[in-house]
Amino acid sequence: MKRSELEQAFADTPLFAGKTWVVSPEAFPLDEEKLTTIRELGPALAEFHLAVERLYRRATEGRRILRNGDLEAGWVQDYLDRGKPEQLLAHGRHNSLKNDLPAVIRPDLLLTEEGFCLTEIDAVPGGIGLTGFLNDLYRQNGGIVESEDQIPEAFFRAVTGGVDAYENPFIALVVSDEAETYRPEMEWLASRLQRKGRRVFVFHPDEIMVLGETVCASLDGNPQKIDILYRFWELFDLPTFPWADDLLLAVEAGAITVTPPIKHYQEEKLSLGLLHHPKLKAYWEESLSKKVRRLLYRVVPETWIVDPAPVSANAFLHAPTVGGLPISSWDELGEGSQKERTLILKMSGYHETAWGARSVVLGSDVSRENWKTALRSAMRDGEKNLHVLQRFQKPNRIRHPVYSSSDEAKEMDGRVRLCPFFFRDGQGGYQLEGILATVCPADKKIIHGMSEATLLPVRKSDTKEEEL
Repeated sequence: MKRSELEQAFADTPLFAGKTWVVSPEAFPLDEEKLTTIRELGPALAEFHLAVERLYRRATEGRRILRNGDLEAGWVQDYLDRGKPEQLLAHGRHNSLKNDLPAVIRPDLLLTEEGFCLTEIDAVPGGIGLTGFLNDLYRQNGGIVESEDQIPEAFFRAVTGGVDAYENPFIALVVSDEAETYRPEMEWLASRLQRKGRRVFVFHPDEIMVLGETVCASLDGNPQKIDILYRFWELFDLPTFPWADDLLLAVEAGAITVTPPIKHYQEEKLSLGLLHHPKLKAYWEESLSKKVRRLLYRVVPETWIVDPAPVSANAFLHAPTVGGLPISSWDELGEGSQKERTLILKMSGYHETAWGARSVVLGSDVSRENWKTALRSAMRDGEKNLHVLQRFQKPNRIRHPVYSSSDEAKEMDGRVRLCPFFFRDGQGGYQLEGILATVCPADKKIIHGMSEATLLPVRKSDTKEEEL
């Protein structure tokens, strides 16, 4: 596509508030083998979410977590509940939410020499509207989408459960101040569905109210009963909303559907640490199919939970090693060599710094003193907000054409993060409907949306060599 066409399209439909990025004439290519692996991730992550919930519920009830074993895991409950208000915890355990999964699941994938590296699973993902827009914009340029408005239609099916539970449900997309940057893309999503007569509207939390037992939104000055509320806000925002308590009660009474469900254990990065925890190996063998286990262990990097609780003198932490030896204190990790510090440290969840790469520290990219400071801060925070460590896998260098200062596209040397969007299909499954590729300049260590990056949909390539 021509630069002028792209810039005009983005000018006509701004998707992010106050954000710009580099434009590219082509969608990002992936071969069929990689696309097949990505498609398998949606159902696998849904299965993992359900297994985490079973683990959590058994832990909170003091039950054995194994069918044929005496293993209990109260420490899992402690990790997932730490620092959260009691009403949120009670709601997450309520039977009305049992096995309720997010309408949309979006993992973050890095493309590395070893294959895909899954760094986190986002239950409140940004980029849905942007990816839908890019799918449509690049569709005639080899995108993987099959039809116009593929993502808006998939989104509607996902939030309504794929069945005609309502003749025409009133759907409120509630975007918090914290997520204000993403409001334009949610408005684009709502507008595409409104063109088909769907009652889907974007609201600020201040426009939500509770009248009696009914949760309503103010539309043109009139209160409208909400059937489905899509929350575009993080759980740490919940206590700031005056209607929060009433919303939780309405969900528990079946008066309204909220998705993603308000379940704190679905939004902690430390779940990936539980996947790798040796004490839970037997649980995952019982709870995940062999195919899913193999896939997750292949794509999820080693992940550890930074628990500040001390261990006895003759015990070791489940943690990275230093000098080839296990450690008994997180302080010891601060003495590691630069190679041993090739680790990502980040907040697990329920905190304003736990999203958007705000808390991310790459140990090998900072001085030893700064790394020690970050570890000490994580240990202090750990009384209320746990951190996780992940083995850092450097993304591959790729080349992709972009427009810079002229109308002629030039190859950019970069690295890519892929965000596939899986939508609930109404039959208990999750389908891939689009992939957002973020290509950053190769000198950037942490890949995220930035003005120097290009944001693209993904297309199927004809050959593997096309990706090199």
